[in-house]
Amino acid sequence: MNQNMDQGLVFVAGASRGVGREVVKQLRDRNILTKALLRTDATQAELENMGVTTVLGDALDAHAVERAMLADPVGAVVSTIGGLPKDGQRADFLGNRHLIEAAVKAGVKKFILVSSIGSGNSAAAIPPQALETLRPVLLEKEQAENFLIASGLTYVIIRPGGLKSEPATGNGVLTGDVAIAGTIHRADVAQLVCQCLMGDRADNQVWSAVDRNMTYSQAPFETLSFD
Repeated sequence: MNQNMDQGLVFVAGASRGVGREVVKQLRDRNILTKALLRTDATQAELENMGVTTVLGDALDAHAVERAMLADPVGAVVSTIGGLPKDGQRADFLGNRHLIEAAVKAGVKKFILVSSIGSGNSAAAIPPQALETLRPVLLEKEQAENFLIASGLTYVIIRPGGLKSEPATGNGVLTGDVAIAGTIHRADVAQLVCQCLMGDRADNQVWSAVDRNMTYSQAPFETLSFD
């Protein structure tokens, strides 16, 4: 375990499903202490049976997030939150803002934000029709990215392409090329998140995440090496 993880557990928001769920599985397999923030108790028992500490709280509630974050020493935060609005309010920006603000107060060493290709300067990587359809959520994700960058925290922003739920292929890569798009399995995104947690090569940068064998273009592109 590297220096980023020596001073506390990993706090994961969005662990009930998707990429967040895959992240906590892989952290467990690496024997890394993990605490999951859950909006409902639907998956609480299952996660606790995996050895994950859980706490109930809505990321849209700043006080609940702060209480959860400050209750235990936290070394790093991983946020994969997003999805359908609750009462018309998406969590993509506001929920992440609350997590980032709490992380600053908690003295967290690293914050990894899982965003999306199409956000910010990667907008041109996806078709215009898709961009228009996704515009509201992508704008919120861009706000969250910018808020994190401005926070003073050591950060890693990972923008996955289209997500699939099949087992990991081991071909997930990070690239700084904002013109690259494609698909990637959620388990491979989780592997990339864990690699970023364990080292510093990706720190303070924004990355697109794709499966090297499932890009939309055959053009060569540079990828980040963790070796």
